[in-house]
Amino acid sequence: MTEEEGKAVEVHDIVQINPDDDRFGACLLVVTELKSWGVQGYVRGPGQAVDYYYRVKWADIELTGGKVAFAHPEDVNVDEETRPSDG
Repeated sequence: MTEEEGKAVEVHDIVQINPDDDRFGACLLVVTELKSWGVQGYVRGPGQAVDYYYRVKWADIELTGGKVAFAHPEDVNVDEETRPSDG
């Protein structure tokens, strides 16, 4: 994804991480914050109630077109209109 394409990404969108990523390759990440360089979000641990927060650059994600149906309790009050201008 390019930085320009990243303008379409919103909080609670589901993106897929590049399969070549060493830690979370091909995982689905729920976006919790938009940054000038990419996104921050979480990957849910399998069979666990543990979330792994991760930061990913625009070039290393693709938008899936999905949104979470159940927002993470810590993200319920996130202002979706806020787009930070710095990282």
